[in-house]
Amino acid sequence: MPNEPFRVIEQPGASEGLQILHLKGPITHESSPKLVEAVLAVSDLRMIIDLSDVPLVDSVAIGALVRAYVHCQKTKRRLAFVGMNPRVKSVLKLTGVDPLFDSYASIAEAESAIA
Repeated sequence: MPNEPFRVIEQPGASEGLQILHLKGPITHESSPKLVEAVLAVSDLRMIIDLSDVPLVDSVAIGALVRAYVHCQKTKRRLAFVGMNPRVKSVLKLTGVDPLFDSYASIAEAESAIA
């Protein structure tokens, strides 16, 4: 999966006002702008970012995830992350940004939490 090109697949959530961004492929300095662009384009008040198919992130990706968080805070939107693998969790913890992110095991759990 690390060689898979990065993609953002948008899908509506189970309830109105909820957008899910399913990310596929590594988030790196090359793909981070696509992530930020996708987050900024969401107009729903609740957003779930699904990282189930993200094998790794680099330092620029951490900045993009923090930017997503800050954008949601400024615009009074709820944000949840789903499917972080141990490698991604480790990078977030090492960089000290992990407390910013509400992370859940499944989309259903995240939807309930930010309803």
